[in-house]
Amino acid sequence: MGYAQEIINKSYAWYNEGLRKAKIRDLSGAILALRRSLQYHRENVEARNLLGLVFYGRGEVAEALVEWIISKSFQRQDNIADYFINKIQRTSKDLEVVNQAVKKYNQALLVCEQNGDDMAIIQLKKAVADHPNFLRAMQLLALLYLHTEQYTKARQVLVKARKIDTTNDTTLRYIHAMTQIRGSKPRRSRRKKATTMEYTHGNETIIQPRHSLAREISSRVMVWNVLIGVLIGAAVVWYLVAPAVNQSRNAQINQQMIEYAQRIQSLEAQVSAQTRALDEYRQTEAAQETTLADIEEVQATLEGLIAVQEQFNSGNFTMGQLAANLLEIDRTLLAESGQETYDHLRTNIFPPAAQNAYALGMESFAVANWSGAIDQLSLTVRIDERFEEGAAMLHLAIALESSGNTEDAVPYFHRIIELFPDTELAEEARSHLEEVEA
Repeated sequence: MGYAQEIINKSYAWYNEGLRKAKIRDLSGAILALRRSLQYHRENVEARNLLGLVFYGRGEVAEALVEWIISKSFQRQDNIADYFINKIQRTSKDLEVVNQAVKKYNQALLVCEQNGDDMAIIQLKKAVADHPNFLRAMQLLALLYLHTEQYTKARQVLVKARKIDTTNDTTLRYIHAMTQIRGSKPRRSRRKKATTMEYTHGNETIIQPRHSLAREISSRVMVWNVLIGVLIGAAVVWYLVAPAVNQSRNAQINQQMIEYAQRIQSLEAQVSAQTRALDEYRQTEAAQETTLADIEEVQATLEGLIAVQEQFNSGNFTMGQLAANLLEIDRTLLAESGQETYDHLRTNIFPPAAQNAYALGMESFAVANWSGAIDQLSLTVRIDERFEEGAAMLHLAIALESSGNTEDAVPYFHRIIELFPDTELAEEARSHLEEVEA
């Protein structure tokens, strides 16, 4: 078995592990396994499509679309990703509902930063109602319920969140925190004493109040013995029992106060921990805000990259055309695999395109064809502003100046002076600036 085949086999082994975890709703574990599969073989279309489905199952529609669009770039025909993307595009109302839910989630994050927990709870409840699988919204809602001591509601939300993703670390951490808080509350139980007694006389059952031992004794003693006993008992209580009872009661009260103080400190520490967790959640999740416009921008960028890849493979386009199209793509919007494709195209397209454009631009410059020179040299400078040690930028600036467009020429002259100080190019740029500004 070759090394390449061994890597592909490992990729599919991790894919099978991700599929097994997805079937039992272990979505977090499935994401880790599928990402590991794509690390071994990024063109594993089955793993990428399943990863998109897992993201979709957690309510993360934007991430799902990204994975499916990348999958299409690797396999244009007979790819189930087409079905998923078309289904989302056909149900535009559902996509708008998801977008509104994300906006409510983002608004809740902003309100949380201003300590408006009640308003944030209202927004999150609406987001979860509109988008029932929105796991992040559920987790933040549960955290706010914990923070506001609404433990029953927090438990209900966390149960639903765990049904979506059974092993999500955040959900399990909140469940553990809630269990600790609820377990710290004292439980009181009261037992009622029986106040009646029953006995059978013949065929009848007689119920009567239970008599205490004191009443039974008092009925059998004489009145004067009772009076003497009462007097002696009062004296004993006053001089002996009462101080001991008061001392015992004070000790009991002090012990209860100590226990209550300890419980209060424990609850305050737990509330403080929950507050820190909420602050951390706000900080980490605030950077993950996304809107429908962002989704559309990412999709357009990926489709543009796919188009350039197909044009490059067809061989029917000039290097200049390919370079101009590739320059329109924002590399920062691409995922890791998309950036790798972009870098591969840039390495194969930009150097020959810059050389060809520079040669054509200098030919036009030599015959004073300023518009032709500007078009070609602009492309060269966009690809590499240091091309030919700044000669391309200098000739572009002169062509702009000669065509009467001094406003656009001046920044290029300044840039040459900045990039190549103490050179002949910089001196020539200064002389042109003096003429323009004179």
